[in-house]
Amino acid sequence: MATTTTTLSDEATKAVDDIEETARGAHNNIADAADAVRTAANEVATRIPDAAATTRSAIDEVDRQLKSGSDEMLSAGTTLTFGLAIGLLIGGANRLLVAAALVPVAAMGLTLLGRANGRSRKEPRNS
Repeated sequence: MATTTTTLSDEATKAVDDIEETARGAHNNIADAADAVRTAANEVATRIPDAAATTRSAIDEVDRQLKSGSDEMLSAGTTLTFGLAIGLLIGGANRLLVAAALVPVAAMGLTLLGRANGRSRKEPRNS
């Protein structure tokens, strides 16, 4: 009987050792993953000001082009991008993608509306 108890005790000890080794390995993997996330977050944080400046200049350029474009170009662009958004919606695309496709529609449409409102206040239309 003493032999059976010793054998069970050795197997239990080995099982506990295996579990502890697995736990240490998991702990090391989690620590490595946390370090990788921390490094990536630091890199992203250092690049945010540059990305914001680039985005700002791109938005300013788009605004300048919208204001300098003709009414016909804006109307055609609005119609085209609206058609694209509706096609994405009917095709079953992700709602976020459809919403992103509607952003240029809103920008061009609001520019057209602003021109129409400004024109009716300043000078009468020639019909």
